[in-house]
Order: sequence, then structure tokens, then C-alpha cells
Amino acid sequence: MLYCRPLVANRPPRSLDIYLIAIGGTGVAPLACLLKEQGHRVRGSDGPLYPPMSTLLETAGIEAHEGYNPAHLDPRPDLVIIGNAVPRTNPEAEEVERLGLERISMPEALYRFFLEGRRPLVVTGTHGKTTTTAMAAWVYLRCNADPGFLIGGLPKDLSRNFRAGGGARFIVEGDEYNAAYFDRGPKFFHYRPQTLILTSVEFDHADLYPDAEAVERVFGELVERLPQEALLIACGDSPDVRRVASRAKCKTISYGLDHANDLHPTATPDTDADSTRFELIDPDDGEVTVRLSLAGHHNVQNALAVWAAARADGYPAETVAAALGSFGGVKRRLELVGRPRGIAVLDDFAHHPTAVAKTLEGLKARFPMRRLLVAFEPRSLTTARNLFFAEYCEAFKRADRVFFAPIYYAARIEANEQLDLAGISRNLARSGRPAVLTTGIDELLSRLADEAQPGDVIVTMSSGSFDGLPHRLAKALEEVTKTAP
Repeated sequence: MLYCRPLVANRPPRSLDIYLIAIGGTGVAPLACLLKEQGHRVRGSDGPLYPPMSTLLETAGIEAHEGYNPAHLDPRPDLVIIGNAVPRTNPEAEEVERLGLERISMPEALYRFFLEGRRPLVVTGTHGKTTTTAMAAWVYLRCNADPGFLIGGLPKDLSRNFRAGGGARFIVEGDEYNAAYFDRGPKFFHYRPQTLILTSVEFDHADLYPDAEAVERVFGELVERLPQEALLIACGDSPDVRRVASRAKCKTISYGLDHANDLHPTATPDTDADSTRFELIDPDDGEVTVRLSLAGHHNVQNALAVWAAARADGYPAETVAAALGSFGGVKRRLELVGRPRGIAVLDDFAHHPTAVAKTLEGLKARFPMRRLLVAFEPRSLTTARNLFFAEYCEAFKRADRVFFAPIYYAARIEANEQLDLAGISRNLARSGRPAVLTTGIDELLSRLADEAQPGDVIVTMSSGSFDGLPHRLAKALEEVTKTAP
């Protein structure tokens, strides 16, 4: 194995005036900051801007207009980057076309300015992308690899989720969602990975893909595009991943908990409320012990994927193991918000039924003797539809009590296509796990605060802000303690 040789990323020949439409997006705002650091004039616009992205842009000194107005494009920029949430009818997008300005999508811009000439390490899959990308970025930093990275969440141990870096590797989360209204292919096609980590392949993004076969096809095409000198690191615990991985022309390393994988724990991992320990067999170093500061077998899978990538790049087993052990996780991935009245309040991004099930299984393992309460918001256009009714019924049976928020995009989906929350509640009740349907976040907060008891574990689950519910709940429970006689 050889260490990655450091290199200097390609630099554009001159400073550009770059305008970003939808600059407040979770991927676009960090890209704007990277471009500013690279020496460009950066400006843009969005609808209402909210923290943390508005704060990020302000701190970087980037001008961001609220609202879309063609006049914002005066003076004419050299280049316009358009986020994937922007429709063709956006007034600024229409003005870009009228003026004949050069426009590109966010992933195309990331490749042009930061990935080209480097060795992209791309993490993709239906679940686990953000944590695995953040874990890889942390490990490569601790191995002094000087990586660049762009992560879809904020790692707890890093001050920000982006970095240009100067080393060979740029680590990025690869999303199968479309790049832009004029670039309908998935974002990850633009990244041209030299190493690809594939965590899972399941049906998601129902607004773009009609069925699971369509999702599998696009992941399969990504794998087929890998050059022969690339490396595919695939989670062999999933039959769907194995099927997709079989289409690769390059070397493949399978990882997972199953002993049929190339890389796996030698025995069942030991996990408690705050950590996990497991052993693996490294081809060069023999048996190695890895101690994670994270709980759950899914984090063992994530760690195995990063281990395979870092060891393939030649970093010492001892250094990689120590780096994995010091990784603190990502905000909103089972993040502990507080322990008011001895009640553990956690916030999690899980929304797909598979992720919900894995998260609840992990919590039951961490807190085996405690009552588990769940607050769930069907936030995305996929979770809002009645596509996974049976799967949600099974997933939520791992909880003791479930509180449902209203469907966030109910106005955009026909009533007969919406997720049947009442039906799920009846199904859970028959299993002895009562559920509560609420009319809004305020009612959910009130009901949950009233029913919570010392010793309970409460997890909030949403792919959006959930109107600040986890922090509001922790504060409300704290207030009950202060006012108690």
C-alpha cells in the first residue's frame, strides 16, 4: 500500500465573479464559502435565509439577497451556479437564460473548482452518507492527509463542514438527487470517484424515481462508470448493494457485520449507551481492536468502510484505529440535546423506515430497561406518501410510544396518496404500542412534555428542522423541574 501523494488542487486562471441562485442551500452555502476562500467574488440570493446557513454566509462576508430579482444580476457575473431547488420559472434563472450567461449546477461547480485533478473519495447510498463522509474526513485529517471535504451535516469535532485542503483526496457526500432543472442526472455522476463507498441501496426520492428498480439502475450506472483503477467499497450486508457492486469493473472490497464480507468484525461488537468495541482482521496487521465513541452496529459498518478506504491509501492501522476512536459523530445523528429530569432527549435525522428501524434498534440496545418515546415528522416528499406503510408499522414497533406530527407537505400531495398515519396508529395500538396523532408541533410538544417521565428516552425524528422541537422539548421539561413544588 502506498500513501496518497499530496498535490495542489487545480486553480482557475483568474478570479471570477460568481453568482449563486439558492445560495442558502445546505450544499450551496458551503460551496460559496469555498469559492470565496479560493479568491473569487461570490454573491447570490435565496428565499428567506435562516441559520445556520445565513450565519455561515455572513461570517464569510458573502453578499446574499433575500428574494429573487433579475436586478441582482447587475453587474453581470462571469458564472452562475444554480441550486437544484430552483425551478426553471425562477425570475433570476429566466434572466440568466435571457442574458446568455454561463450557468452550471452545484455538483458541476464542485468538480470544476475542487475535485478535478484530485482523487475524489465519494460516499453514497440511501442511508449513512453523512456520518460516513464525516468519519472519513476526520480520519484523513488525523492521518495528516490534508483532505478537502464537503459534508451534508456538521461534525461535532469540526468547526465547519467544508474544507478545500491541498492533499490528493477530496471527500464528498454523493447524492442521487438531480443536479438542477437543466441537469436532470444525479449529482454523484459529476464527482467521478476514484474511491466509492456504497452504504446502501433502497427506494427513496419518490418525487424523482418511480420505483426501487429505478433507484438501483442509477446506482448501478454510477458503479459501471468507475474506472478500472478505482476502488469500490460496498456494504455486503445488503443483497441490493451486492447486486449493484457486481457491475463494477474495478477492485471491490465488501464490508459489513456478516462474516462473508472481505472486512468484518471477528465477533459480535460490544456496545453500550455511549460506545462500541469490535475487532477486525487487517491483511497486513492481523487482529486490530477499534473502540468507537458511538453506539450502534450501523456505526460499526460506517467505520469498516472508512477503515477500508484509509488502509487502501496506506495509512497505518494504529493511526486509523485511533482516529476512528476519537470521532465524535455528527450533529442531528442521535445527538443528545439534554437530560432534563433524568429524561434523555435525542435528536435524529432518520426518516426513511429502514433508518428509523435501525435507529430505534440501536436505542433499545443502548437503553434496554428504559421506556422509548418517539416523535416523528413525515417531512420529505417520500415520507409524506403512503409508499412505506407496512415498513413504518414494523419500524415503530421498536418504540413504546409514538407521537406523529402532521405531514409537512400535505398540501402538495393528494389525500389518497398521503401516508396513512391513522392506519399506522391503529396497527401500533393492536401491538400494545399506543400512538398519538397531533394537529401541529405545539400540540405534539405539549402532549409529549405532559407524558414524559423520569428515566424515559425521547428521540425526535425529522429530515427538517421539526420547528426546533427537540430543544424546545428539553427546555419545557427543564421548566417543569424548576416549577415543581
